[in-house]
Amino acid sequence: MGADNKLLQELRGRPILRHAVEAQLEARLAPVLVVTGHQRAEVEAVLADLPVRFVHNPDYASGLAGSLRAGVAALPPDAEAAVVSLGDMPNVTPQVIERLAESHLRQPDALAVVPTLFGHRGNPVLLARAIFPAVSLLSGDRGARRLLDEAGNRVVEVPFEDPAIAIDVDTPEALKALRG
Repeated sequence: MGADNKLLQELRGRPILRHAVEAQLEARLAPVLVVTGHQRAEVEAVLADLPVRFVHNPDYASGLAGSLRAGVAALPPDAEAAVVSLGDMPNVTPQVIERLAESHLRQPDALAVVPTLFGHRGNPVLLARAIFPAVSLLSGDRGARRLLDEAGNRVVEVPFEDPAIAIDVDTPEALKALRG
């Protein structure tokens, strides 16, 4: 997206990030933490009227792992799990988030719950408390994918027919396609 912050780009009358955050809120999971990095003030401003808690990642330039670590570290001590949503996935619905949480409740020994589309993993991902210590050791621009691979059969895959779990906005062309 060049110098533009993709999360602040307008889509259907609202910033891309706002769509993702509103889906979390509509899923009725709490608390909703928003990890900020680049253009912190601007990001906080577009969400200022929502009941969310901001967690700033001063090391955001080092990659996704730093934001994931910051978010997990800020969770309340009684949080059994966390749904990690990506701010650049504006079409993920509250129903996707709710199904992940329901799957976790049915299989509490799972380390993670992930949505799949035609057998391919997507986002958001639910991470159970048991995997939080491993998350705290992540580094670089990779999320929890390696941890999920290592967890093997302790990862519950939930099949979806919703392509939103695989569509993110990384380029002007992707944004144009969503607007089209």
